[in-house]
Amino acid sequence: MLSQVFLLSPRGDTLIFKDFKGNVPKTSTETFFRKAKFWDGEGRDAPPAFTVDGVQYLHVKVGGLYWVASTRENVSPSLVLELLLRMYWICRDYFGYVSEEMVRKNFLLVYELLDEIIDYGLPQNSSTERLKQFIMMEPVAVKQRLGGGGRAGLKLPGGATGPTEVIKSVLDTDRTGAKEEIFVDIVEKLTAIFDASGHQKSSSIVGAIQIKSYLSGNPPIRLGLSENLILGRRDSRMQQSSAYGSDTDVVVLDTYSINEGVDAERFGAERVLELAPPDGHFALMNYRSSRSFRPPFRVYPLVEDDMYAGDKLTLYLRLLAEYPASKTASGVEVTVPLPRSVQRVHCETDAPNESKLLALPGRGAFEQSAEWRERERKLVWSIKNLRGGQEHTLRCRLTVDQGSIESTKRDYGPIMVQFVLPGKPSASGLDVRYMKILKDEKNYAPSRWFRVVAMANSYQIRPH
Repeated sequence: MLSQVFLLSPRGDTLIFKDFKGNVPKTSTETFFRKAKFWDGEGRDAPPAFTVDGVQYLHVKVGGLYWVASTRENVSPSLVLELLLRMYWICRDYFGYVSEEMVRKNFLLVYELLDEIIDYGLPQNSSTERLKQFIMMEPVAVKQRLGGGGRAGLKLPGGATGPTEVIKSVLDTDRTGAKEEIFVDIVEKLTAIFDASGHQKSSSIVGAIQIKSYLSGNPPIRLGLSENLILGRRDSRMQQSSAYGSDTDVVVLDTYSINEGVDAERFGAERVLELAPPDGHFALMNYRSSRSFRPPFRVYPLVEDDMYAGDKLTLYLRLLAEYPASKTASGVEVTVPLPRSVQRVHCETDAPNESKLLALPGRGAFEQSAEWRERERKLVWSIKNLRGGQEHTLRCRLTVDQGSIESTKRDYGPIMVQFVLPGKPSASGLDVRYMKILKDEKNYAPSRWFRVVAMANSYQIRPH
């Protein structure tokens, strides 16, 4: 099925290379990187699957690395891409986190994992728990780090906060005295499209309940979801939704899928997810909802002509955080595609003076920045942290081709906002009422962490 699997650094260096069939040239790594890096000459990213000289290349870019498979056969792209993502998560389960440095330090372990995951080009095993039975090597020790100064969410029980991201190997649970803990995340990607007047035209939510289990012995866990949860439009509870109050009190999932270890009949009747969690990261449930939601951000674009120059425009972007001041969004990034008629861009943010930021403990010098990525034809405005209720403005001076003022005003956009916004409730309304660890052992009290994270998948404002 697969001819080769290889990992490349962001610069195109080959970190891992495995050839299963010998029917694809060894120069495939260079061929792939050259094609992916310069896909069409206009800065657009290469698609996940493409063909060069009869060789099909499929790839994902996660952990800052290219995970690539090549083949001459007609394969299912979704299957191969899912396999590549599973390889990433397996490495992350073993290392704690994945980076170029970690792969270089553990390249022998990566090859051993590949030998068990893929045999003669055919996928064999993608379960971290099962791989532990065959893998003899141990990863290089990784010092656990806490990101962002703390994890936004709830510790069950008690409400104390924990780390933003767990950086821990699954092998730690095999060692005596290792801390036992389990992480439950509701991660939702939001899509919202607005017209030029700021009115919301459409929206959708794609979400997942993700588990990271570091419990020795893999005891069963039980999660109780929202009692007002309706599974599909044909759910019998839909007819009785008035019993739950207004429509806003009802959580409707248009489509969903649950882990194969969950009893589907019990989930349908009781809204309970129960299974023995495998080691490491896995998805307990995936779902989609068309429920409308109030967008956490508003972006107001404005383009003005320069009365003194016929080839100049000024683009203003006003970003307003419409969520409570008690919440802070991180990694906010506003992206504005600009047409080919734009030649030069000069940006000014309303960020405080850099020297003042350097004087503040615990804060980076570049809290806010803007750059023009000419090769990608994108204007990117980044804000490290944005507290609810705050407002920021970006001013951009655009130099355009003569005679293209009106077409530039018409063709820029759509504007996209990406962000991570921790906290409850989720945009879909889905919630975990309780979580129980079914282990009959005295004084057994592992740490239990829970959070809700919203991320923009495609949060667009169409100027015209």
